[in-house]
Amino acid sequence: MLTNKTPWIVLLLLWMIGSTWWHVCKIKQLCGNVPQSVAAPTNLSPDSLSASAEGYSIADGDLFRLDLPGNFSFAKSGANANMNTLGGSLETMIAYLKANPGRSLEIIGYYSPSESNSTTFPNLGLARAEGIRQYLVQQGIPAASLTTKSVEQDLLFQAAKGDSLYGGLDFAFSGAEPAVSTDTTTAPAVVKLTEPTTEKALAEAEKFTSVFKPIDLYFPLAQANYLQTDETKKFFAEAAAYLAGHKDKKLVLTGHTDNSGPDAVNMQLSRDRANDVKAKLRKTGIEASQIDVRAKGETEPKADNNTISGRKANRRVTVVVE
Repeated sequence: MLTNKTPWIVLLLLWMIGSTWWHVCKIKQLCGNVPQSVAAPTNLSPDSLSASAEGYSIADGDLFRLDLPGNFSFAKSGANANMNTLGGSLETMIAYLKANPGRSLEIIGYYSPSESNSTTFPNLGLARAEGIRQYLVQQGIPAASLTTKSVEQDLLFQAAKGDSLYGGLDFAFSGAEPAVSTDTTTAPAVVKLTEPTTEKALAEAEKFTSVFKPIDLYFPLAQANYLQTDETKKFFAEAAAYLAGHKDKKLVLTGHTDNSGPDAVNMQLSRDRANDVKAKLRKTGIEASQIDVRAKGETEPKADNNTISGRKANRRVTVVVE
């Protein structure tokens, strides 16, 4: 029999059921099929750590590990990796692969579905992986030992300004185990470096005395713009003034590389870099007919290619007025 109190009893029962459900399912989260919050991934693969801009590691199990203070960065929807943000270089990994030719390396490129792809590759992940693959081939790693693949990643680590992404690449090793474990993480401790070890330090060590005395230009890793210093600015200011009054003289740009990679590739790389410098100098008013580009590849090293700092010193463009 219904009474005037019936609606209130029903409302009370509904309130009790709702309260119980909220406590059990929402607060205690004991109900099935309740979506849980998912934290951003801190590792994108079992062999490397690419969680953010701060710190990145590449590892081949217990055989090899390279710890870097930074990470790869990409422009949003960009395919080309900025390796200067690594805070170091991939040289120890390259040396490890060269010392262990039986090991293969898979390069994994990540991309977000929210990015736009303007490359000829099916997606930005593959474009990013192929870019690093080409770089490693140029450094002398056999193309047959390098493979690439892409993985869609909903969340890529974005810079504070939102105009660039960190991470985007990972590496996985496979193939024949090295006969002897090679721990290249200790290599910097046993290699004695007596000259400057960064491109910036090498550039700042160059001193201008005369346009007739060669001065070397150095480049950040994987970039075409040379590092300008007060000394190089003095050199080019004096050179431009001298060449303007001496049309029979030339500014000679000679490109050099280290000994990593095939001879023919290094020769072309040295020419390309010298041509990049020429293009920039043309904008300062120096006539094209007074700039002579030469390429030496790896044939005229100025330092020992067996050391990391030596290889950096050999990657240069020498300029002089003749």
